[in-house]
Amino acid sequence: MEMKEILSKVDHTLLKPESTWEQIKEICDDGMKYETASVCIPPSFVKQAAEYVEGKLPICTVIGFPNGYNTTEIKCAEAACAVKEGAAEIDMVINIGWVKEQRWDDLLEEINKVKDSCHGRLLKVIVETCLLTDEEIEKITKVVSQSKAEYIKTSTGFSTEGATFHAVKLFADNVSGGTKIKAAGGISSIEDAEKFIELGADRLGTSRIVKIVKESEK
Repeated sequence: MEMKEILSKVDHTLLKPESTWEQIKEICDDGMKYETASVCIPPSFVKQAAEYVEGKLPICTVIGFPNGYNTTEIKCAEAACAVKEGAAEIDMVINIGWVKEQRWDDLLEEINKVKDSCHGRLLKVIVETCLLTDEEIEKITKVVSQSKAEYIKTSTGFSTEGATFHAVKLFADNVSGGTKIKAAGGISSIEDAEKFIELGADRLGTSRIVKIVKESEK
């Protein structure tokens, strides 16, 4: 697979709590240089980053992050604020407890409310697969497929495990209606990236792929 094709599917990510503007600016520069799908950054940097890239790169941010147990109203407010400040893509975390309680209608309703608050921007739904059983992953994949969201996403990268080939295959076997897949967390090699894409991932949330490419150029 051509490196350019892999990079075009990368959400170049920096979400560490200690992230500084200089670090965010660097990944924006890298995102523009290597033509990544987006940069995924903390909400507090969205406005600054959007102004910095001047439309040359989509800005993605996270809401309800990383635990997902914010109220629906807060998630909607976060999404609306991020869009107002220049975010082109929103990655939201679902309420994991609701999955455990099988509150599928509530989950669907929340996803759709957040999507409405995105005002036409792309919405990716983080389901934190490492905390779910296979059966729960299958069911939540079907719920997200029924929703207005464009993507289902494996992980925040802040829980017990990131993306796995097994989880992405479960997504691929259960998605419908054109819903796309994002694998995120722990993607540390070009080989892993290619495998996730082969399994059906259309986006990769990672900071390491661009770093590998930069190292190879030295």
